[in-house]
Amino acid sequence: MIGQVLRGRWRTLVVLAVLGALIGAGSSVILSPGYRTTSSVLLQGPREADELLTQAEVATSSVVLDRAAAGLGDGMSGAELRDRVATSVAQGNVITIEATGDTAEQTQRMADQIAGEFVKYSTQIIAGSGDAAVQLAQERRETLRQQVQQTNQRISELSAKVNEGKTTVESVQLRTELQGLRSSIESAMSSLNAADTASGLGNMVVLGSAELPSSAAAPTLPQLALGGAALFFLIGLFGHLFTARTDRRLRDEEEIAAAIGGPVLATFDAVEQAPPATTLRAKLLRDDRPWNVPRVDVFADEIDSDVLYRRLISRLPHRRLLVVAADGDHAGRAATERLAALAGRWFTVVTVSPARPVVADTDADGVLVVTSLGSRSAWELVGIAEAVADAGLAMVGTVLIRPVRPARTRPGTPTPSDHEALAGTA
Repeated sequence: MIGQVLRGRWRTLVVLAVLGALIGAGSSVILSPGYRTTSSVLLQGPREADELLTQAEVATSSVVLDRAAAGLGDGMSGAELRDRVATSVAQGNVITIEATGDTAEQTQRMADQIAGEFVKYSTQIIAGSGDAAVQLAQERRETLRQQVQQTNQRISELSAKVNEGKTTVESVQLRTELQGLRSSIESAMSSLNAADTASGLGNMVVLGSAELPSSAAAPTLPQLALGGAALFFLIGLFGHLFTARTDRRLRDEEEIAAAIGGPVLATFDAVEQAPPATTLRAKLLRDDRPWNVPRVDVFADEIDSDVLYRRLISRLPHRRLLVVAADGDHAGRAATERLAALAGRWFTVVTVSPARPVVADTDADGVLVVTSLGSRSAWELVGIAEAVADAGLAMVGTVLIRPVRPARTRPGTPTPSDHEALAGTA
């Protein structure tokens, strides 16, 4: 079935693929990110997870982006630059700054400029004299230094008394107090060292220049165009398959006989002939022709079914018959005209609407319904049978036409007309 769709609707599928490629290429203006690169900033010292996230937010703050935009000189503002920058936290206290630009050089300069401005701004915040946290740390370090000096003086005084050589209760107490003071000064020194370490938390280092991107980031314009073409091609292909799957028109002889209320007298293979194309789309794409018509391995000039038609006419029990075909069934109408031409005045051809079939009163002995396989649904055939019963006519039977397409054409042989048919079975 997929092969039938490809053979019968390849023009439509090609048009859909071209349309999908154009839509994909157009969407690249919105979906294609352009060139992309990253710059990394290392934050020295121990850091908390929340602090790293805060620093990542600082890297995309309006101050940093405004300064970076001014430094780039590309005419972009900080607000426009915000849409081109994203930050994340990597392992090892590293802030990653990802920049997106129209060219590789612009993207590299953007990432480096933002990283540099981020480091400058963060350093200014920490080193600012008006910052309360910095002032508090400085006061704490000064207090610790004073405590260390006082402790050292007290230790010197006690050492002088202890070294006089007298062993008394007072000297023992002094030695004990001296030991405690030494422990206190060690604790003070540890706190001072921790404060000094904390004072270095503002140290940030840019880990080299951003890498110059060698190609645009995915999805690129060719990728979007190719993806759009493939997507629309598959949509068209599966759309045809889904339509064929949900088609309710009958193609089984027994089901058609049950719906029409009469036996199948004969089944003929007829060359599928589409009606003349009336629209430009039908002329170019030929999508008004059925794609699921089976192919037979014969030449088009081997078409001759007059013998089979005459055999059918000779077996009919009633001589005066009303031959009924439905509107839109071109193969069925062509067959009725052939039967009427061979039978002469005994057959009268009428065409009914499949939606609201009406059979006029006539003096015919019965009705012969001619329909092609896959042209009518069960309810449409039931409606035709009811119209025949309302006219008071007997249902003689049904002649089925199976549209086919010759797989071969003999060179120099014209295409058969609508009334030509292939040899079938009767």
